[in-house]
Amino acid sequence: MKWIGTSRLGLWLAVVLTAAVTLSALLQGIGPNPAKAGTGDYDIAMSEQSTDKILVMDPNAADWNSSSAVKWSWAPTTSNGFSGLTAYWGTPTEARLRNSSFFGGQVMLVTDSKGLAGIIPYPAGNAKLWAANVGGNPHAAELLPNGNVAIAASTGGWVRVYTSSQSSTSATYAEYSLPSAHGVLWDPAGELLWTIGNAAIVGLKVGGTAAAPTLTEQVRLDVTKLNGHDIQPVYGDTDRLWVASGGKVYQYVKSTNSLDLTYAGASSISRVGVKSVGNQVSGQVVETVTDTAKSPPGACSTVNNWCTDTVDMFLPDATRTRTGAVFYKARIMNPNYQ
Repeated sequence: MKWIGTSRLGLWLAVVLTAAVTLSALLQGIGPNPAKAGTGDYDIAMSEQSTDKILVMDPNAADWNSSSAVKWSWAPTTSNGFSGLTAYWGTPTEARLRNSSFFGGQVMLVTDSKGLAGIIPYPAGNAKLWAANVGGNPHAAELLPNGNVAIAASTGGWVRVYTSSQSSTSATYAEYSLPSAHGVLWDPAGELLWTIGNAAIVGLKVGGTAAAPTLTEQVRLDVTKLNGHDIQPVYGDTDRLWVASGGKVYQYVKSTNSLDLTYAGASSISRVGVKSVGNQVSGQVVETVTDTAKSPPGACSTVNNWCTDTVDMFLPDATRTRTGAVFYKARIMNPNYQ
């Protein structure tokens, strides 16, 4: 064995440690949409139903009525590739950002209660990568790694995987029946598509091929009167998912197939009327809660029973209000699945 002299050993260790630190820093910064420096917080995409637009808002802007708080906005038009489909937009329900090697960059997935589901490039928003009138009151969409898209439709009572990888107008799909389906989330670790409906949380195996997918139930938790509205990753814990139900916000524990209410901040986070929930990388939790469920009822309670003009934040606590807004979901613009 050849021993390295003390001085040379120190130099060698310094080089190795420097390289490791540099590599670590590079890995943490991978991705075209890093979190804001110093806060760990991403922008927040709002499905805003008074203007029928997707608004991307700055969570660090205290006044969401200011024009500077709006970072980006979008709605389908003939000029941005949605000719013949604009009639199926008017009550947006979902806006989700994902990194996509298949589409060659970041994309946003959108849905609308009137039937439209689509994939657009972000932030360009100037093209239809895929879109269809899927019907059934679609509430959520998720991008699969192979370029296909999963969609949950509440009144349709189904979860479908459309073959968006095949063409921008492909209408082929695989379907799984799930009453009042409201959420879909891809889990790369378990290679499962998590879904939530009125009385169950289900993990689906996506099989077959990109051109001819299949859906098979792998995991199921039946919960009477769950009234599920959202299912999202708990960033920082790959064994847990956020679950917004009709009366509580749970964390679903994958390893035990159970719901938990002992997470940090549960006493304030878990409330009636939560339509969307998620957490920033910094740990702050972001929710939309219907104004009809608040005491006293909020301003949006006179519009319908599912909207709010305010986003609620916890750990630390904060609110962001846009006067006259009709918000449904707040979606943290984290492009990572977990």
